[in-house]
Amino acid sequence: MKAMVLAAGFGTRLRPLTDNKPKALVEVAGRTLLEITLTRLKSFGVAEAIVNVHHFADQVVDYLKFHNNFAMRIEVSREDVLLDTGGGLKKAAWFFLENGTDQPFLLHNVDVLSSIDLAQMVKAHQESRSLATVAVQKRESSRQLLFDEHGQLCGRWAGRDQKPEIVRPAQIPEPLAFNGIHVISPHLLKSITEEGFFSIISTYLRLAGQHAKISAFRTDASYWRDLGKPEGIREASLDLAKQAFLF
Repeated sequence: MKAMVLAAGFGTRLRPLTDNKPKALVEVAGRTLLEITLTRLKSFGVAEAIVNVHHFADQVVDYLKFHNNFAMRIEVSREDVLLDTGGGLKKAAWFFLENGTDQPFLLHNVDVLSSIDLAQMVKAHQESRSLATVAVQKRESSRQLLFDEHGQLCGRWAGRDQKPEIVRPAQIPEPLAFNGIHVISPHLLKSITEEGFFSIISTYLRLAGQHAKISAFRTDASYWRDLGKPEGIREASLDLAKQAFLF
């Protein structure tokens, strides 16, 4: 199985930890976010991965080389300018389309830590025959994705003061917070028409409005933490010390 690790951002929210290094190399309990993500993906059967890089890109390349790519096939997608999640995936699409495979792949933010069962997520994705499946849970978040009664993406909500964006009818749209992990069918890659810098969520919403299946995978019972801010790193370290989560 293949995966992409999204690691190209400046890590602005993590400053000063990212003043001299990329966010992928920030450490939690002595291990980098990149190592944690790659080894976790590997434990679920991922043997090949592509990592996008931009901020302190050479540090990531040297780190992977030093660690012998963690005994995986790892490609690096260099972004001269940041492309966001959608643009970054589009640039790396060749990796998932080589050999003509139709096997789904994982897309994983480098700055999230979770106990989500990725094998069950892939299974749910395959059984639903969705173009994409996103890990979500019921929690507070400034931005929420909206899903209909069948667990299909139908819109998004940017907060209490904003009007929800609805792309397909739903009786009572349910707001759920996105966890930064996706399972994607390679068929979706050929449907990306957006260019340059764009979020893959924008692509999902456009396709959902055209009745494509973009499904929710509920992870309410799973451990999950955003590592995008220094306090998130500290809290994750405390969680690990208390063995609230093991990796």
